[in-house]
Amino acid sequence: MPSLGRLYAQAVGRSRALVLTSRPLARRGLPKVVLRVDGVRADAAGLSEYQHLLGEPGTDVLPAGFVHTLAFPLAMAVMVRPDFPLPVLGMVHLANRVDQRRAVHLEEALTVRAWAQDVRAHARGTQVDVVVTVSAGEEPVWQGVSTYLAKGRRVPGAAPEVDHPPPAVAPSVPTALWRLTADTGRRYAEVSGDRNPIHVSRLGARLFGFPRPIAHGMYTAARALAGVPHAQAFRWTVEFAKPVLLPATVVFAAAPDGAGGHRYAARSRSGKQHLTGAVTPL
Repeated sequence: MPSLGRLYAQAVGRSRALVLTSRPLARRGLPKVVLRVDGVRADAAGLSEYQHLLGEPGTDVLPAGFVHTLAFPLAMAVMVRPDFPLPVLGMVHLANRVDQRRAVHLEEALTVRAWAQDVRAHARGTQVDVVVTVSAGEEPVWQGVSTYLAKGRRVPGAAPEVDHPPPAVAPSVPTALWRLTADTGRRYAEVSGDRNPIHVSRLGARLFGFPRPIAHGMYTAARALAGVPHAQAFRWTVEFAKPVLLPATVVFAAAPDGAGGHRYAARSRSGKQHLTGAVTPL
């Protein structure tokens, strides 16, 4: 897999190029490529550290959020390509959807593929989906779709924004309190490899308009997943709202949805919504 450190260095270089222009870096839509890496294996020590941090049981089963961390460097490699039309640094993670077909185990050799699709308009810029699939041999076992927003950026030929149905009512009765320390971003960066400055550096956070570092979206989403029961095959969705400024106390609520799954929400003690989502059986 590519090095996330080198990929972030490339992202910084592309961001510098954008300082001098408000135009997209490319005018031919999204890269028409699928990146692929074979023989990807999880590290036992890294899995154990992730499970401990996120509150997952210590087994040889890879949590769905851990599979995301294994595959994320390849998704990042798509987004830092010269022909990717949007700047990576500063993009807002709007939503995530994961379909896990079965339990994925530590000893399995995996094939990871990544590509970008569905660039479309947004009221505040342009949004795009980055898709990652994970297979064991020829068997698809995991797919993730991450939706990002590039504020203030327009891509010629982008599809119009799609109207979405109103979200389901989020649960409101607290089931847990997350007490996130100031070093939560750094600790998640150590187990995930994602050292985006906005999460680990006060200066990096200030460059993007935040007074202090914010929690990784996938940390809060994975923490939510660990807080609800689910089968081995499930769909996990999350929609992000207000970022979590660290340190923070987050109020978590989860409730059955009446169809075999659970809905969940996380908010601040003042009531500001951080995220909502659902886990449903496949």
